[in-house]
Amino acid sequence: MLLEPLIISRVRVKMLALLLSSPGTIFHVRDIVRKLGEEINAVRRELAHMEKAGMVSKEPRANRLFYHFRKDYPLHFELMELIAKTTGLGGALIKHKAKVGKIKYAMLSGRFVRHLPRHSNNDIDLLIIGIVVLPELAQLVKTEEVRQERELNYTVMTEEEFEFRKRRRDPFILSILQGSRVMLVGDEEELVG
Repeated sequence: MLLEPLIISRVRVKMLALLLSSPGTIFHVRDIVRKLGEEINAVRRELAHMEKAGMVSKEPRANRLFYHFRKDYPLHFELMELIAKTTGLGGALIKHKAKVGKIKYAMLSGRFVRHLPRHSNNDIDLLIIGIVVLPELAQLVKTEEVRQERELNYTVMTEEEFEFRKRRRDPFILSILQGSRVMLVGDEEELVG
């Protein structure tokens, strides 16, 4: 995982991925241990560190402690973006970028990363601009759909089509550019500018 060089603890990286990819979910310690496949003492130690740092809160219920990631943690959304880039669809796209084609830009919508429902059926979860091998991309998307148990909306365009539609102030493109996003490939300033 790409976060391991930045966050030294392998267990903490796994815990961040679990907690931030399931916003609003509370977890019992043994549930975390089962999902991560790590030792209970390592999980407890990391939970204590994360609680001391203000990342997680614990909640006693029926003689058990449950934990959840705090939305008011100052780096909450930045960590969520890092997790989106290193796990799931984002991580798979970055890892298999060469197989997917010559990608100039790839972005996930902010609503997708935050696990929020779409405003409308026209909203997209993933936009890729470049020359794309569609069967390779479809396989990555299908894997994520199975993992999340929901259908993903994605759009693929060539650079020429994207620039043409951007110059024409196409409402679909404008709605994408005005929304929040997490860039997987390419420079956000170039995409928007």
